[in-house]
Amino acid sequence: IAKDMDTMTFRVPLGVTAGITPFNFPAMIPLWMFPMALVTGNTSLMKPSERDPGACMMLMELVKEAGFPDGVVNVIHGRHDSVNFICDHPEIKAISFVGSDQAGQYIYERGSKNGKRVQSNMGAKNHGVIMPDANKENCLNQLVGAAFGAAGQRCMALSTAVFVGEARNWIPELVEKAKKLKVNAGHEPGADLGPVISPEAKQRVCDLVQSGIDQGAKILLDGRDVKVPGYEKGNFVGPTILHYVKPEMKCYTEEIFGPVLVSMEVDTLDDAIKLINANPYGNGTAIFTTNGATARKYTMEIDVGQVGVNVPIPVPLPMFSFTGSRGSFRGDMNFYGKAGVQFYTQLKTVTQMWRSDDATLSGSQTAMPVMR
Repeated sequence: IAKDMDTMTFRVPLGVTAGITPFNFPAMIPLWMFPMALVTGNTSLMKPSERDPGACMMLMELVKEAGFPDGVVNVIHGRHDSVNFICDHPEIKAISFVGSDQAGQYIYERGSKNGKRVQSNMGAKNHGVIMPDANKENCLNQLVGAAFGAAGQRCMALSTAVFVGEARNWIPELVEKAKKLKVNAGHEPGADLGPVISPEAKQRVCDLVQSGIDQGAKILLDGRDVKVPGYEKGNFVGPTILHYVKPEMKCYTEEIFGPVLVSMEVDTLDDAIKLINANPYGNGTAIFTTNGATARKYTMEIDVGQVGVNVPIPVPLPMFSFTGSRGSFRGDMNFYGKAGVQFYTQLKTVTQMWRSDDATLSGSQTAMPVMR
């Protein structure tokens, strides 16, 4: 930048980082966090969900087997006190969180107030737009899988179907396909979806379904009273479809987090885009169409962080980033990919001057330079 003067910028680790993970992906989501923290030079403190901490502990056994020094990756168990400890401790520089809206907003606000960098992935209401020109069979199969797989307990579940124009005629076939799904314990052969996580979760799902009915939605498939032989006391909810859902209904405004698909009808693609952009969440969306111009219009005009075209659950591979937006995310830098590297590092800029007149004279060197 000037005679004998250089400026360079590079990334350095933050120090101690923390990850707070949900119950629904007890292995995958920790793997979004601590490996990225470690490869960028940090140490990591993980707090798994108190509902299923065993998966994280299995990962820690693999970490130890791989030869990481003690103290590089650590685990803390617990609930509120553990979260508050992470949010408040001055040595922790960054927090990664995936979970519910209430917890995510709390962690973002408390952690940020204490000067920490926070990335908080929260709730979602992911819409699938079904155009009349879509491949019907593939579209309906993908809708069923994305809505009811994992009993709907994933933040990228396709929980809202928006049928455009004549595509509304496909709804009876969608119901028939959903009826064929087998509800059973997850380890049983042939099970398509298992239980929800707890009795409280089941009750919440059932209450939201009932609220939709009370507000005028029509229930096309009711899985609230499903019976699973051998597991009569399980927290099972079968595939459920609510139709004629309106934007003001509670079953639409809240994330249900269960095997429930809410269905809506609109006349045009513009109507679908307007509907989805008015929803506060921005985690993911998908459009099913065979028209490239329709797909391009949708991807350009929709205000959602992750968009699939004929892909119902558009979760990016690790070389990209998980780019949920709006009400689904708090923070400036998303998970994994390039954004993940940026989150776990900070920039350092060095400006240095070495005057050429001060160079130390030495004798001639005839050997090639080598690393010693």
